[in-house]
Amino acid sequence: MSVTIPSSPEDKKKIRQALQEISDSLTRMEAERDLIKDILQTVEDNYKIKKKYTRRLAKVYHKQNFTQVQQDQQDLETLYESVAK
Repeated sequence: MSVTIPSSPEDKKKIRQALQEISDSLTRMEAERDLIKDILQTVEDNYKIKKKYTRRLAKVYHKQNFTQVQQDQQDLETLYESVAK
């Protein structure tokens, strides 16, 4: 296996900057995941809706694909009833 090591100080600087940008992005992603966890917990505490349902609701709300989710559920039910019963 061979690794290309940049020799130019300018290239090394650009790579360090890229690594810093990636690190900053990962930090933001972690913070957003923590925020989502907190929101899910708050909804569960206040309204007694399980986190898994709130998470699914949020995904459908975000993607605006409720009709597709309904159709997929109907297809799954039909398939299950025909195969598993």
